[in-house]
Amino acid sequence: MATHTTRPPPPDWPRISSAVFYEDPAAAIDWLARAFGFVVRLRIEGEGGRIEYSELVFGDGLVMVSDSRKRQEQRNPMPSASPRAVGGAITQALCVCVDDADAHCAQAREAGARIVDEPTTVDYGEEYWADRSYRAEDPEGHHWWFMQRVRNPGGDAR
Repeated sequence: MATHTTRPPPPDWPRISSAVFYEDPAAAIDWLARAFGFVVRLRIEGEGGRIEYSELVFGDGLVMVSDSRKRQEQRNPMPSASPRAVGGAITQALCVCVDDADAHCAQAREAGARIVDEPTTVDYGEEYWADRSYRAEDPEGHHWWFMQRVRNPGGDAR
């Protein structure tokens, strides 16, 4: 039987966060802030400007942007790669809730994001919800979904 904790996470940390790996994490951090509206909460640079650690926030969500090569140097290496390094394959896609999917998409497009799926409203039925979402690809090939809830279960508009 699975168990979970009921203790709160550390202050200013979400219950779940993700790390995303890039060949050029410094450029990725700048691009994610400009294109998708992430706010850089912490950026630790080492020798030559190499990103040692970073935290980017979007509302109450947190993403760590890491150097795909750094983890290979650890005693117990983590096999990490940018999609660019593995022919475009992805092993995760992140979903971020936004206030206005269309406006967010326009901002991302303006910053050079490749819009894979244009903003579309999907209605899952009266007893569920409806979302407006789009999918974008960043410069190294990570896929990001951005969604706006447009109707809650039972028909309540957001």
